[in-house]
Amino acid sequence: MSANQNLTTTVSTKGQVILPKAIRKQKNWPAGTELVVEDTPEGVLLKAKPAFAPTRPKDVFGSLPYKGPAKSIADMTTGIAAKAKRRHSAP
Repeated sequence: MSANQNLTTTVSTKGQVILPKAIRKQKNWPAGTELVVEDTPEGVLLKAKPAFAPTRPKDVFGSLPYKGPAKSIADMTTGIAAKAKRRHSAP
């Protein structure tokens, strides 16, 4: 489908609109995809609903508390390297 190709659809008596297959395929929107509907000056904008609500670091900071002595940067670096080595080592 070309970027400037005009596709049309019709609003049903129930207010439903069928998105053309070319659009659904291009956007990878299978049946059941939730869409956000936004009214803009140019018309209506449809966007896939995000899987997760937006968050800020301060909203989640400390949500997984650590019980134990504080870890140094060296301890954390060593732990990350060990995990990476285990993850990427040949079985």
